[in-house]
Amino acid sequence: MTDDAFRALYEELRDRSPRPPGDRRGTLGHLTSERVVAAAAEVRSGLTVSLAAPIETLPGPDNPDPAHHRMITPTAGETGAGGLHFARDRFAMNVHGDADSHLDALCHVLFDGELYNGVPASTVTPEGARALSVEVVRDGIVGRGVLLDVPRLRGVPWLEPGDHVTADDLTAAEAAQGVRIRPGDMLFVRVGHRLRRRELGAWNAARARAGLHPTAVRFLAERQVSVLGADGNHDTAPSAVAGIGFPVHVLAMHAMGLHLMDYLQFEDLTEACARTGRWSFLCVIAPLRLPSATGSPVNPIAVL
Repeated sequence: MTDDAFRALYEELRDRSPRPPGDRRGTLGHLTSERVVAAAAEVRSGLTVSLAAPIETLPGPDNPDPAHHRMITPTAGETGAGGLHFARDRFAMNVHGDADSHLDALCHVLFDGELYNGVPASTVTPEGARALSVEVVRDGIVGRGVLLDVPRLRGVPWLEPGDHVTADDLTAAEAAQGVRIRPGDMLFVRVGHRLRRRELGAWNAARARAGLHPTAVRFLAERQVSVLGADGNHDTAPSAVAGIGFPVHVLAMHAMGLHLMDYLQFEDLTEACARTGRWSFLCVIAPLRLPSATGSPVNPIAVL
């Protein structure tokens, strides 16, 4: 995709749904209280399924600086003695990476000197983000979720790194799975990244991964999707646009104001959906309250 074509697509998506100057929620505006109430009707069995991968503490090709977990246990003398003692933990992690499940706040993407909706990039400082941080979703996100399984559509276990998911793929997956994305829905797109990683081992996902083609973002805008999640990070590598490494992040987050969730895991959910024949569900997302952070570890829960 040429730079001119990308810029034209960016302007098209930005202008499709003009926002008032003070808007900080972006496409979450599609997720009205009435749509949240309607999403509760998706619950049939009460089965709950995590869409997050376990946090990793060992380094690998896609996770050179993993999370650090320090267990603070009672001393040997304390564990053998009576009375009350506590075991404690300390965690430190990079929120954004190519392994752990996380939610991107809208302040995560700076493009042409701005954040979403014209917020100056200077609002992101070493002390934290003064606007569009993950605090925007402090009350959580609850609504109807839809899983589209592109490898299932194509008859393969996963998409190979470098492959693109198109708008036609998303439309065809809807038809094949008998589901329709409605305004305000959270869309989850499976490319099989987690399954490939489990079966073949980790690789440098920063250099090679499957994801959406930039033109597929039109589909998200047309359907008025409120949140987008994937088992990769949405963007194909190598990038489809010369000079812009993460075009889908720019189009979705910066032009549209669409919160993204990267590196989720869908294998448990895929099995449950296939077993029940239903690919929609109630979804609950509860990021940590990090008032000035660019994102948060996340554990979305699907309720079927």
